[in-house]
Amino acid sequence: MPDYSKNGGGTTGASDGASGGLISGRNPVTEALKSGKPVDAVYVSAGIGFSSGGSLGLIVRMASERGIPVKKVSAEKLDFMSGGDSHQGVIASGLCAEYVDVGDILKSAGEKGKAAFIIVCDGIEDPHNLGAIIRTAEASGAHGVIVPKRRSAPLSAAAYKASAGALEHVPVARVPNLAAAMEELKRRGLWIYGAHMEGACYHTQKLEGPAALVIGSEGKGLGRLVKERCDALLALPMRGKVGSLNASVAAGILMYEMAKYR
Repeated sequence: MPDYSKNGGGTTGASDGASGGLISGRNPVTEALKSGKPVDAVYVSAGIGFSSGGSLGLIVRMASERGIPVKKVSAEKLDFMSGGDSHQGVIASGLCAEYVDVGDILKSAGEKGKAAFIIVCDGIEDPHNLGAIIRTAEASGAHGVIVPKRRSAPLSAAAYKASAGALEHVPVARVPNLAAAMEELKRRGLWIYGAHMEGACYHTQKLEGPAALVIGSEGKGLGRLVKERCDALLALPMRGKVGSLNASVAAGILMYEMAKYR
């Protein structure tokens, strides 16, 4: 196995390249963590053993202290993420926007004198889908988006590009427990709608008042606990031979249906 401990090099990816929004290499990642730079997650090669006192151990410890998820992935995954840059077994994903608190989103809605309209993303891990959802959220008048700390695409360069700049105008909150955040929204008077095939046809419902719309992941849909905390489920009629829609497309249809009542 190559010895990376003596080489502190690495690169910071360009914002629009294959490594856009990513910081590659041990020293660059360490300095990013030390400086307080917004970091969404740290990816460490599962094939490299490291001690708590080494450079990788330091990175893992610093990330953990800041509450940043550390994910073990294959070397091939890191090679793909870095776009050919030297990553030395570690990559950090930077952010193109800061996260806010859920309370900030609700406060913004209140200041505008509008019934709160919030989008909740349950496990949207494709940055292009997340960006597209944020873009439609801005266009349909939503006050903000909530994502889980884990199992969510970061606010990366790819998500920013897919949002067509909407990320500049839509606040995004990241929470450690999505189900608990939904309970808090209920206590604040919001009705929670979940997109799910078992629900009632969306255009038969009056989606009035303060509300949140929950969109499930691309492959698994709504998680069990998240589904259980929804007040109502909304279904999209599928009249063709394909049994499902892309997450961002389904979200767009439902967002504009809710916007109709606002």
